[in-house]
Amino acid sequence: MNTTEATPETPARGTVNRSARLEALTGLAFILPALIGFVLFYMYPALRGLWISFTDWNMLREPTFVGIENYRQVFQDEKFWNALWITFKYVLLNIPIQTILGILLAVAMDRVVKSTVIRGLMILPYLLSNVLVALVFLWLLDPSLGIVNAGLQALGLPKQDFFASTDQALPTVAFVNIWRHAGFTALLFYAGLQSIPRSVYEAAKIDGASEGQMFWRITLPLLRPVTVFVVVTSIIGSFQIFDTVAVATNGGPADATKVLVYYIYENAFAFFKMGYATAMSMILFAIILIFTVLQLKFFRADQSDLA
Repeated sequence: MNTTEATPETPARGTVNRSARLEALTGLAFILPALIGFVLFYMYPALRGLWISFTDWNMLREPTFVGIENYRQVFQDEKFWNALWITFKYVLLNIPIQTILGILLAVAMDRVVKSTVIRGLMILPYLLSNVLVALVFLWLLDPSLGIVNAGLQALGLPKQDFFASTDQALPTVAFVNIWRHAGFTALLFYAGLQSIPRSVYEAAKIDGASEGQMFWRITLPLLRPVTVFVVVTSIIGSFQIFDTVAVATNGGPADATKVLVYYIYENAFAFFKMGYATAMSMILFAIILIFTVLQLKFFRADQSDLA
């Protein structure tokens, strides 16, 4: 007696290919709007900017190709090096304080402060625009009429010039931006803390680890991916600091806060040296790219300690 076994039907190769093509076309249709936006608003301006950096252009006549002349002038420009040095000083002031403060606030939100109102207040400054924040602090820190100096004098302390002082202007700009961004940085670290399994802390407690030991040996190492993200994005943002400087100091006093982006803006829209300004923008892009790659390699951003 012959028996026949039922075998599952396998789809024909042509059907599989059609299904795969349909899935690929559907995916392409979803990303097409974003892709068009990327090409129009990022890739095309970037490529045109690269071309303009090799030209002499004042925005009133057609660009004239000058080769690497703009780059040669940039490297001989003392004001460019001064602006780059001020930018580096700002980054060195801003990043460590903002990162450490963000971690401490995140740990406080996770372990101590459970009130959503207080957590919301910590993040509130980030919702304000840079221009508004700069205007508010410009009024608060005014040497003559500012409420901060009134408070210092009431305590018997000397008045401070803040934005008007060559020594205090850059730290004051850094303080304003730290105040605005620390809450958002803390929010990122807080999200990272929620991804750490509580069983790790419970096992450490059973082994007799103190809160300090758990912070240094568990929390900080396991927050490394978030730390990489925060540091990389913060450094990129810090190298592009502009709004606060433009509103509060205009690069002064005596160029004490003339960061690189403000110097680029000045050359482009005050001196109409668009080709020269664009060449500096390309150099700034290269600096940020190098810093980003080094940080990703140094912090091992593609590896997780939770695996």
